Amino acid sequence: MCNKASSDGCNFSRHLSFHTKENSYVCEVCSKTFASSGSLKYHASTHSEEKPYICEVCGQAFKAERYLKSHFRTHQKEKPYACNVCSKTFARLGYLKSHLITHSEEKPYACEACSKTFARKGDLKSHLRTHSKEKPYACEICGKAFSQSSHLKSHLFTHAKEKPYVCEVCSKAFSNNRNLKIHLHIHTKEKPYVCELCSKAFIESYDLKRHLCMHAKEKPYVCEVCNKAFSGSCDLKKHLLVHTKEKPYACDVCSKAFKNSYYLKIHLRIHTKEKLYVCDVCSKTFALSSSLKSHLITHTNEKPYACDVCSKTFGRSGLLKNHLLIHSGKKSYVCDICGKAFTQSSTLRQHLVTHSEEKHYSCEVCSKAFKDGNSLNIHFRTHTKEKPYVCDVCRKAFSVRRNLRQHLRIHTKEKPYACYVCSKTFAHSSNLKSHLTTHSEEKPYICEVCGKAFSKKSKLKLHYFTHTDVKPYACEVCMKAFTIKKYLKRHLLTHTKEKLNSC
Repeated sequence: MCNKASSDGCNFSRHLSFHTKENSYVCEVCSKTFASSGSLKYHASTHSEEKPYICEVCGQAFKAERYLKSHFRTHQKEKPYACNVCSKTFARLGYLKSHLITHSEEKPYACEACSKTFARKGDLKSHLRTHSKEKPYACEICGKAFSQSSHLKSHLFTHAKEKPYVCEVCSKAFSNNRNLKIHLHIHTKEKPYVCELCSKAFIESYDLKRHLCMHAKEKPYVCEVCNKAFSGSCDLKKHLLVHTKEKPYACDVCSKAFKNSYYLKIHLRIHTKEKLYVCDVCSKTFALSSSLKSHLITHTNEKPYACDVCSKTFGRSGLLKNHLLIHSGKKSYVCDICGKAFTQSSTLRQHLVTHSEEKHYSCEVCSKAFKDGNSLNIHFRTHTKEKPYVCDVCRKAFSVRRNLRQHLRIHTKEKPYACYVCSKTFAHSSNLKSHLTTHSEEKPYICEVCGKAFSKKSKLKLHYFTHTDVKPYACEVCMKAFTIKKYLKRHLLTHTKEKLNSC
């Protein structure tokens, strides 16, 4: 029939049943039939919760002895199954079979709903669940359901506190071997998954799959609430949390909650001070790969993204998108507490911290506490005197990126903030706020000593000096002191006139 040869009579008989479709062994629980007693035995274990085979190294339990043997090879790092095409080795025969399909272009299994083709029947079955929304694999601990058994297995590790898989380079521990393998690519800088269309390489196969959807412009995952489409199922899952506002991933250190596990992982690096990504040019380290990418632009000074409105250029497409919001005036992100609106979600997150009194981030030098990690990082530069943000025009350096942005407007003469009453423009939003008070009769800042009211907080501060003997602005020539800086400047002119008269 297929010319397959076998040295064992039992194996040959079992193989023939695949062609004759003869299934003599019937499951007593669900009536499903099988060609061999071994297949029936394994299937019967799916109805039982018993896992008698336990790994002596990490304590993980299995339903079948063969799965324990396969698992044990992950500890021994034994890989007896080699690919005849590329010589890659595998711990399990099943993994080798799956790998061999990557060398073949054949995809005989087609989806009847969307005509998408697959190399393996199992992949087609998993894909069909995206249409049926079926999730047969449920977590016994929290009840969360999944469409694939592999997703359930990955999820179960979130409940386990054990992390038996340790990185030999940096000693970081993981709950499963797959995450350790992915992590090792950071040290080896290996990116085994390469796009055939543009040669872009990726650490994980899922990232390559999602990238390929960009070329095909395919977005098969659609949100049922707002109909927004996504190229990856993970992207859809992240998006759905926007509607539910659920934050199931909480930090064990400071209790801050996040919408997905990835954001929690990134956040934990603030506490661990872990910085895995190193700049090849200046050896500066970063907690995020995106931060390293942003930093590398400072060495090249390349700014390929230009604004169509004002021609301003940017090093990243994300910065251009944020900049365009200034021109549109659109503020989609609204604070649920005070109703204040923002153009960016990151700005809203920073704002939400102002409503909280908790300060989990402490300075190691002076013990000063802060509400968020970014504020702590900025503060820490007051001790190190580090000023990483340098102006390309005059080489003036700043400790905060925001201050550099504001400084650059001196050179560009850019004034993006316009008064809606008189159309006067300003370089900074704070200057616009101060200006708006000139159109209003409102004076919300009241002196507690004499009751005098002011339109600006800064004016109230200056006024307080009139009630005290404090005169912080002193003349270096004659040591005369003043309560206001403006008065000192006016006074200094008297000294310059004296010099002119003496000449």
